[in-house]
This record gives sequence, C-alpha cells and structure tokens, in this order.
Amino acid sequence: MVHVPTSIRTPARSLLTRWRLVALSLLAMSVVGYTAFTYTAFGQFRREAKGSVAGFRVVAEYPHDASAFTQGLVFTDGRLYEGTGKKGESSLRRVELKTGRIEQIVPLDSALFGEGIAVLDGKVFQLTWQNRLGIIYDQKTFDSLGTFRYTGEGWGLTHDGKRLILSDGTSTIRFLDTKTFEVVKRLKVRASNGPVDQLNELEFRKGEILANVWHTNRIARISPESGEVLGWIDLASLYPERQRQSREDVLNGIAYDEANDRLFVTGKNWPKIYEIEVVPQK
Repeated sequence: MVHVPTSIRTPARSLLTRWRLVALSLLAMSVVGYTAFTYTAFGQFRREAKGSVAGFRVVAEYPHDASAFTQGLVFTDGRLYEGTGKKGESSLRRVELKTGRIEQIVPLDSALFGEGIAVLDGKVFQLTWQNRLGIIYDQKTFDSLGTFRYTGEGWGLTHDGKRLILSDGTSTIRFLDTKTFEVVKRLKVRASNGPVDQLNELEFRKGEILANVWHTNRIARISPESGEVLGWIDLASLYPERQRQSREDVLNGIAYDEANDRLFVTGKNWPKIYEIEVVPQK
C-alpha cells in the first residue's frame, strides 16, 4: 500500500469535501428553482385558463377601401371614422359603413404618417407615428382645432370617456389628460408569460381596453386598472394571411358601436370591415 503523507492527504479530503458541498448546493438550488418554476408555471397556467382565448362569429361584412392603410377606427353617432397612414397617403375620413363610401376626407401633410384616432366631446384626435404630434379636429366639419405634443411614438388611441389612452408600440399604455395632454397614468400590460409589447390599435369596450398586437392576428383584452391581459380574441381565420397582398396588411382596426353593442374589425389594405361576435371557446 502506498503511503500518502498527511500534508498531501488532508488537502485532498478538504477538496473532496468542498466538491461535495458544491454538488449539494447545486442540487438544493435546482430543487428550489424547479419548485419555484413549477409554482410559477402552475400559477401562470391558472391565470391563462381564467383568461381563455376566444374565437369569433362573423355577423356581417361591409366594403372597405382596400387602398386605406388603416391605423385607427372609431364608430360613433352612426358613422365610422378612420385614420390612415403612410407619408403622402395619410388621412382622416368619415365613412358610410354599409356602402364604404367616403363621406368626408382630410389629407395630412405629406411629411406626416397618420396613426390612431379617438373621438371624444365633439373632437377627433389623431396621432402621428414619429413626429410626436397629435392633431385635433372638429368632429362635424373636420376643421383643425389645434395640435398637441407627446413623447415617443404614436401608435393607437382610444378613450375611457374621461382620458385619452395612447399606445406607442411598447408594453406601456399611457393615459392623457384631454386638455393638457399630460400623462396622468402609465399602465404596464402583462400576460401570463410576461410583458406584451407591440400594442397597436386600441378600443375601449365594456370597461376593457382592446388592443391588437402588431403582426399578429390576436386582440388582447386588457384591464384598465391593472394592465393584466384578461383574455385574447383569436382572429387568425377571419382574413387569412395567404389572401393578403403584403406582410404589412395586418389586423389594425377595432371599433365598438356602444349604442348597438356591435364590434367591428378590419386591417391595413383589407377589402372588408367585419362585424363580429366574440365567441368563447369550449
């Protein structure tokens, strides 16, 4: 038997002991991590199940100008209002729903890229994409009443009856005072698996904020109090992507007729506006 000197044997045992401690620590961390992951995943699954994905049923179809790069859609006082985008093509329109006829149109300056719109208190508010400029119109005449400023990009716009609600392509929604346009509230939108960004066109319906997520076929139902995604509306089969002319021809128009409880959706360069009924999946 080979004799191992004490001066060598003791450090070896110490090293072995250290490795064992490290291994045990890693094992403990793995168990704790797995337990935490399992708990979190289970909790998320329960929240996801509670806010299930809903489908839809088409109630009616209406003609839509297929050259309109739809950025915002509003239905109020029996008329449809639409904001369109692209530099040199941006506009604000009033449209007759049944025929698709443009009753009134105001083009934006060629340097501006139009975005979301909202109609409140006899005024139409329209965002621009990267100009950080909002335009205010008289609802009846479309005469310009002024402008307002905001930070970041402008994507979608709606209101809750008191405040304007603005999306900017991130996971944060801002609430603006309608007179000063100062931010009075910020809302971080989260689903079960984390923040939801690319929030685009907005609509306020039955106490919830509806938001389509850019380049997807889903609409998120968002709590205006907590920012939690309460559920999703899946519109993938409404106007299939294979029928669209471009990858940019995405879902991007949501309008709610509160007086008659009707929900309308369309997209950029879509040939139709669809009136839909949200149907919970079984």
